[in-house]
Amino acid sequence: MKQIFKKIMIPLCSVILVTSCNKDFLNTQPLDKAAAASTWSDASLSEMFITDLYNGIGEGYLQQNSLDDQTDNCLFNFGRQAINESAISPSNNGGVLGTMEWGNMYGKIRAANLSIENLGASKLDAAVISKLKGQAYFMRAYYYNQLLRYYGGVPLIKSTYTLSATDFTKARNTYAECVTSIVGDCDSAALLLNGLSMPSGRANKAAALALKSRVLTYAASDLHDKAKASAKSTVVGGFANYELLGYTSGDQASRWAAAKAASKAALDYVNNGYKLDLTAPQSAADAMADHTKLGLSRGGAEVEAYFGKYYINAATDDWGAWYPRNNMPNGYHGWSSVEPTQNLVDSYEMMDGTPFDWSNPTHAAAPYENRDPRFYADVFYDGGTWKPRTTDGAAIDPFGELQFGTYETGTAGAGVPYFGIDTRNSNIENWNGTRTGYVIKKFMDPNPAIVDMNQKQEVPTILLRQTEVVFNYIEACLATGDEATATTWLNKIRFRAGLPATTKTGADLVKLYRNERNIEMLVEDQRFFDARRWMIAPETLGNKVRIMVITGKLKAGKTVKTYRYSKDNYTYDYHVQNLESGVENRTWLDKIYFPPINLDEMNKNKKLIQNPGY
Repeated sequence: MKQIFKKIMIPLCSVILVTSCNKDFLNTQPLDKAAAASTWSDASLSEMFITDLYNGIGEGYLQQNSLDDQTDNCLFNFGRQAINESAISPSNNGGVLGTMEWGNMYGKIRAANLSIENLGASKLDAAVISKLKGQAYFMRAYYYNQLLRYYGGVPLIKSTYTLSATDFTKARNTYAECVTSIVGDCDSAALLLNGLSMPSGRANKAAALALKSRVLTYAASDLHDKAKASAKSTVVGGFANYELLGYTSGDQASRWAAAKAASKAALDYVNNGYKLDLTAPQSAADAMADHTKLGLSRGGAEVEAYFGKYYINAATDDWGAWYPRNNMPNGYHGWSSVEPTQNLVDSYEMMDGTPFDWSNPTHAAAPYENRDPRFYADVFYDGGTWKPRTTDGAAIDPFGELQFGTYETGTAGAGVPYFGIDTRNSNIENWNGTRTGYVIKKFMDPNPAIVDMNQKQEVPTILLRQTEVVFNYIEACLATGDEATATTWLNKIRFRAGLPATTKTGADLVKLYRNERNIEMLVEDQRFFDARRWMIAPETLGNKVRIMVITGKLKAGKTVKTYRYSKDNYTYDYHVQNLESGVENRTWLDKIYFPPINLDEMNKNKKLIQNPGY
């Protein structure tokens, strides 16, 4: 009886409430939301709406699972990457980062469309409208480019749907149409934001010009030229709808000329950069310090930052702020999430500008000596120094040195094996130990107080910076036959890194440029796309992960109680081998040039055409 009574009384109460209350009851606005008319007539509310547009960028390269984990640069410590094994499919995308996830990006694009439409009819001050609208154009361009460089051409939706619409589906636009649209939005953003001083983390004219440089550099690349793509891949070049992936008409030379002009315009507008005016290599110590500053966006290097996400520990709990916990070695109670591979480590030159070579006895005997200074800023390696350990770690390693190997302790001839504190055999969080023999150091705050997994850092993730524009300009110069200018700018980067000028030409210069780009912008979400657009993925991304195995044997007559790196006490053996296949078995198939559109999106929009190979 009680259940029946309740079911009867609920609608009865509803009737009483409706008939006995004021007739405006149903028109009451929600208390936690502003009406559209109020939003776009109030500068503060409009600003809040635009601010929310930025939430789609996620953590950028400070994600726990970096995009570089899906390249030959790094290995993810927690689970196999389906994309690395060419095992992704429309029903298993292998974990797409939020800032490239289809639904998330279109949600923010719709918000940008709303902003542009409503600001166009707003009666706010013209200067306010220009500032807000410029940001909306930039964010729409940014999010469309995130989709474009991941999937290829996508549906261009530049106005909001209404409830009266009869069809919410739309076919994919061609790659060329998407590029034109994004470039147009970049131009609009640059015009509207011209002369405005914007807070850190906000779109500005420099960011709009830098994004245009990126878009046109990608567009000119081999992956997006039908003739070049067809010569290198039948899966991509033979796709019946190649217009969704690249250009089927026009010439690549003209596209490179456009990329060159866009990059030069961005460089001319900013007309600065961090230590890009050196005429000779700086010292190794200064080069290492400067590369660290660039990663932290501090100490003067913040002039490089055009656009990014910033953290305030007191106000945020984002994963990007937890970068130390996610990535410090396990001996510091970190998770060692992003682990550089030996493939990457071998790509760092010697200080004299020659390649590292395992067949060189001097190199093989001391692989971490006299290397490119950026190596020491980027990578935690065996014997390298870092911060004082936490209390439990200091009892094992009072010296604050990285231990990724197995060493003897005791007396030579009767030594016992000691497993380094930062290995998977450590007694501190061994399940988080590195598998490659390295852990990422770049972006790690050197503050000695941040050594515990419960502490965050305030290092921003910079999504567009001057160094990328410099590299884009170099690449376009190389593609258009202007080797002299390309070499001049490449040497600017090398001098800042403490390396000698290059005199290479032709294919050797292109190879050096690509290596410099990868090292200088390591773990900045570049390699994932670069190896694809250059169509070198089979011989790079498809490589097996190589790892380092280190053993230290006591020299005759030596006795050691507490291990510390010492060439006086130890003979070290550095052995390179492939990662065991049970952890990850990398395989490259050409369908991975363009990941699949999620099956749910395909089912919702029957006009979509799936990418090749799926």
